[in-house]
Amino acid sequence: MDHLALLTPLLQWNVVMAIALGTLGGILVGALPGLTATMGVALLIPLTFGMSPVMGLNMLIGIYIGGIYGGCISSILLRTPGTPASAATVLDGYPMAQKGEAGCALGMATIASFIGGIFAAVVLAFLAPQLAGIALKFGASEYFALALFGLTIIASLSGDILKGILSGLLGILISCVGADPISGTLRYTFGIQGFASGFAFTPALIGLFALSEIFSQLERSARTDGGDISAVSGGVFPTLAQMKDSIGALWRGSVIGTFIGIVPGTGSGTASWIAYNEARRASKTPEKFGTGHAPGIAATESANNAVCAAALIPLLALGVPGDVVTAVLMGGLMIQGLAPGPLLFQNEPGVIVGIFGGTFMATFFMLVFGLMIIPFAAKILLVPRRLLTMSIILFCFIGAFSLNLNPVDLYTMIGFGVLGWAMQKFGFSQAALCIALILGPLMESNLRRGLIQNNDSFAAFLTRPITLLFLVLAAFSLFWPLIRQHLSRRRAATH
Repeated sequence: MDHLALLTPLLQWNVVMAIALGTLGGILVGALPGLTATMGVALLIPLTFGMSPVMGLNMLIGIYIGGIYGGCISSILLRTPGTPASAATVLDGYPMAQKGEAGCALGMATIASFIGGIFAAVVLAFLAPQLAGIALKFGASEYFALALFGLTIIASLSGDILKGILSGLLGILISCVGADPISGTLRYTFGIQGFASGFAFTPALIGLFALSEIFSQLERSARTDGGDISAVSGGVFPTLAQMKDSIGALWRGSVIGTFIGIVPGTGSGTASWIAYNEARRASKTPEKFGTGHAPGIAATESANNAVCAAALIPLLALGVPGDVVTAVLMGGLMIQGLAPGPLLFQNEPGVIVGIFGGTFMATFFMLVFGLMIIPFAAKILLVPRRLLTMSIILFCFIGAFSLNLNPVDLYTMIGFGVLGWAMQKFGFSQAALCIALILGPLMESNLRRGLIQNNDSFAAFLTRPITLLFLVLAAFSLFWPLIRQHLSRRRAATH
């Protein structure tokens, strides 16, 4: 009965409406290129000041969950990631839309997002204290090993392993621009003050995937008419065969996303890339990935949405944000006079239960609104190409500039657009560059921090069990594509 009483504030009509509006608003914000879930949460935090803690916090969580999901809409329809978390969805979502299965691709993304979100919400509700204890054991060496493991998947994100590695190394080099993470010394800025804090990630991502596609279409003299009606005439649900093929990807994505979310400082972008790689590695037909394969969408979307609920675990239990959005959510907790951490479970059980229930509720609203929006979202393909191109360019510039109101971000977006076009033209992996931009700073800062803590000794990295496990996985991930190629050649030679 006590638990039912704690749910009473959550079931009030104004709280339910706040969660619904937050989720719908998050979907719309996430679908617009450059307008991230982080921005949506940050803009609405002041509005929650006069609300009750359960109402205000769950509205922000609804924006978070809706925003992460909403990014898949523009990724699939326009090859323009609405949020960094949806960048990996471009790889199979956009080709699937080009084959006339836009509605089916959006349906798969919506169902996968729901499954990943519910799985992580269950973990949040029942295993938060125990799983938060695992993240508590992570130090600098563990974070370094995790980032290194993430970087090794670059080798299998590109058909040409050498070009994939070169793309990743270029991403790491670009991520070094700006202030040194330990000493604060400026490096590679060439005296340009705007580069002191490095390249802003969101404008870089918009340029890498959105402007580069526009440049490529202009080069190919793309048709000026809209997409065929057949591209949006299909149903919004994937077929039974596609769902059957995607079961393994859904399960792996949900588990990987939940684990990545629990580990502070990683986030949805990392989870989606790792889940995509693991789904491709485990598939009996890995060659279909990147050509419009439903399991590729299932893996990325289940993973990045699982991060949403899982990232709340270290925030609530330890007071450590799981990702960028939960760092902003921490500000929302502070505004409500609540201090995240172990004492929050003892002092404010009503708020904790309300957040758990609100996470489930926002995930269900995301499923309902997502399926309702699909028939209208797919109509974007019928917009004349000339108008659509101009709209994309406009949203790119608005999204890149509105985040920091910094003109340098516009130059960053254009520069990465040219770079992405050149990489696409000559067969280099934009995905490898993207993941290196995400994980490069995490790996460098924790490597140096770990060395400082252990008197510049690498031996300490090999004596901690979790660190050693990630290093072994990294070695396996790096060399497995080469081993698989060798085995394939041997099997071909024997036949």
